[in-house]
Amino acid sequence: MAQHHYVECGLPNVIIEGLDPRTDDAGEDTITIPNITALHRIIALGVVRKEGGLTGAEVRFLRTEMGKTQAELGALVHKEALTVGRWERGETPLDQNADALIRFLAIELLRLKEETAGVEEVARRAVPAANDKPIRVDGRDPKNYHLAAA
Repeated sequence: MAQHHYVECGLPNVIIEGLDPRTDDAGEDTITIPNITALHRIIALGVVRKEGGLTGAEVRFLRTEMGKTQAELGALVHKEALTVGRWERGETPLDQNADALIRFLAIELLRLKEETAGVEEVARRAVPAANDKPIRVDGRDPKNYHLAAA
């Protein structure tokens, strides 16, 4: 069983644990990641649950998983599309209210409600803080991805 640093989702801190590497025809070890939709849903759950403010990459990840453009997300949080773009590029800090609202939108639109805390807890997590902890996903059963214990 191996770990894979899964940067293909656009986030620098996602680790998938428990994958079985395969050897291809050239003798190289390769990783196959099935059920990307379920994997991205679990990653979104990890982002929504994280302590500390959302990063620009996390805003972009959640926005794309929700199927929203920058303009559509901006309209939902009462900001201009340019502001959303600046958040995503890390040029402008994301304010706490927008952070919490983006998390709530993700919870609703990605149907994460059963796996998340209530309003007070989500709002508490949306406070800026240094948080470099990776999002660890247990990938042993691709039909049932879940967040790995920290």
